[in-house]
Amino acid sequence: MPERAHSSTDDALIIADRRFTSRLFLGTAGYPNQQAMLDAVAASGTEMVTASIRRISLDGYEESLLDVLGDRVSFLPNTAGCQTARDAVLTAELAREALGTNWVKLEIIGDRELQYPDVEELLAATAELVGKGFVVLPYCTEDPVICRKLADAGAAAVMPLGSPIGSGLGISNPHLIELVASRSPVPVVLDAGIGTASDAAFAMELGCSAVLLNTAISRADNPVLMAKAMRAGVEGGRLARLAGRIPRRRYAEPSSPQLGLVEN
Repeated sequence: MPERAHSSTDDALIIADRRFTSRLFLGTAGYPNQQAMLDAVAASGTEMVTASIRRISLDGYEESLLDVLGDRVSFLPNTAGCQTARDAVLTAELAREALGTNWVKLEIIGDRELQYPDVEELLAATAELVGKGFVVLPYCTEDPVICRKLADAGAAAVMPLGSPIGSGLGISNPHLIELVASRSPVPVVLDAGIGTASDAAFAMELGCSAVLLNTAISRADNPVLMAKAMRAGVEGGRLARLAGRIPRRRYAEPSSPQLGLVEN
């Protein structure tokens, strides 16, 4: 069922107990330098950024992100690099202790080359972390069944991939993303594969609640300008979804009335 149009002032995204006015979330890795990252985050209007807890713990650059961004945005630690539920749970617990947040982006990769999620381990870790009081946002495949099972396990949102991480291919299976968005009882955040602003807009038009991206901005020729484009794309796609697109037709339908035309 399409969402009804309403005023932008009450179009907030609610995940768990948190309210977001921006529907664009960003990663913080891969920028040419820290200042480019800071400027892109500001230009995007995002209210939440992700960062690997392993890098936060070990890398001075990432630690400095907490200092320079901590008062501007919320941090969503992720379990990047984990391959088992056990490792992911331990990493999430370290993140909660280090950062004082019970929010976690849950990543468990089953194939290092493809960077595809291991859904069996993901389901197990989601259930365990929810039982430990975490707000879990799992990165998953674009499978409506898996997304529903993750929601049933207590995930606060599901984050299906649009296409492989960092590929820039956009949304490879739009029909599946639309099915996930239409059937999910929790917000759907498209994650991975976005290449440009039209991809972000398309995700929102398909019914996603938000978009999370990194490489499309951090590796762009002008990350700040691309951050502005992504912000506009997400906002435009959301408005288009609320407005409701016209039906597709096989033949032309004139926009001007045909009655009352001057005869030759």
